Amino acid sequence: MSTVKATPRRRPVRWTRLLIYAILTLFALWYLLPVYVMLITGLKSQQEALNLQMMWNLPRVIGWKSFLLAWSGSAEFVVGLQQGFGNSVRLVIPATLFSAFIGSINGYILSKWKFRGANVLFTLMLFGMFIPYQSVLIPLVQTYQAFKQITGIQLFSTIPGLILAHTIYGLPICTLIFRNYYTQIPTEVVEASRIDGANFFSIYRYVLFPLSIPAFVVVMIWQFTSIWNDFLFGVTLANTPKVYPITVALNNIAGSFSVPWNVQMAGALLTALPPLLVYIFLGRYFMRGLMAGSLKG
Repeated sequence: MSTVKATPRRRPVRWTRLLIYAILTLFALWYLLPVYVMLITGLKSQQEALNLQMMWNLPRVIGWKSFLLAWSGSAEFVVGLQQGFGNSVRLVIPATLFSAFIGSINGYILSKWKFRGANVLFTLMLFGMFIPYQSVLIPLVQTYQAFKQITGIQLFSTIPGLILAHTIYGLPICTLIFRNYYTQIPTEVVEASRIDGANFFSIYRYVLFPLSIPAFVVVMIWQFTSIWNDFLFGVTLANTPKVYPITVALNNIAGSFSVPWNVQMAGALLTALPPLLVYIFLGRYFMRGLMAGSLKG
């Protein structure tokens, strides 16, 4: 008896999916066009960068001199980004860690330690998310000046003053993320720890903190990019070049008529590189943490 081999069925081509991918690819290319222009302009010489007819063309000779000038500066125009980069690092790391830690404590209290007025306090904290930076600049500067008169401690135009401002302004979103995340953890776990004699910080350290790593990843990525890209606090609360973050230093380069276009583009790429690398290497953890914090158990 002869057997007939069954021919595998070909999967039908899903034209809808192909169309969606094609549209998404076109949108991605469209959004990447400015990055392409910045990159090739930064690699061009000054004469090539001034020729607008060759704006889309690749550089004839690839050169990195514009990146070196944007980083270290030149006597012909302004100070480079090197000092601003160091200031931003000294600002971003402590402000991110402080806001993440305090936000996690707030989320822990508001989700697991119920008390009268907790919902009202949480609502008031969330209200801080909707207050624009512009509305608090003058009161913040006046507060810093009054604080110096009372205590003698200088916060205005200092890195600690910028750290304090970004930490306080980041608390509402950090508290919201951690509170939503901690509500998924069963309250019985916390109650069992209390019965075993664990105090407030013991429960946080040994129970909640190990479970909240995804939330910490989300908060720290969010705060890092927000603080790194901030310009308004930096230009207002730091009125000396020694304290300027990298965004203000970039504005000084881009706002100068004596700086060539290729150097301006190179400076913009150098400024945007750290947040870009963070999202490239940690973007998937960011999305996982957001999804984990958006589901209720």
